[in-house]
Amino acid sequence: MDSQGRYEYDKKEKYWYFYDQNRVRTQEGHFRTNKKVNWWLFYEKQGRVNHKCQLDKNIKNGYCFKYSENKLASAEKFENGKKIKEWSSFGDFEKNNTDTDLK
Repeated sequence: MDSQGRYEYDKKEKYWYFYDQNRVRTQEGHFRTNKKVNWWLFYEKQGRVNHKCQLDKNIKNGYCFKYSENKLASAEKFENGKKIKEWSSFGDFEKNNTDTDLK
């Protein structure tokens, strides 16, 4: 897998992009001291976002949104890698969450 990003002291830092052997983007997101943090985007082979998740030290911690045909299909909430809640519609998700939850 090819990648593009910045190293500091031999560790991945800041924003990175990853590509498959055909140069199609597979994922992108933030690193802090070689660990995935904050929002990450994951792509299908066609180049569309499949899902995006909040990560902390390589572990899902926060929200994960799944997409189908470029539309939100479902949402999940994780704590330390364990799924604690799932919503099957955006309307249900909006009822239970605030904008401040998504930062």
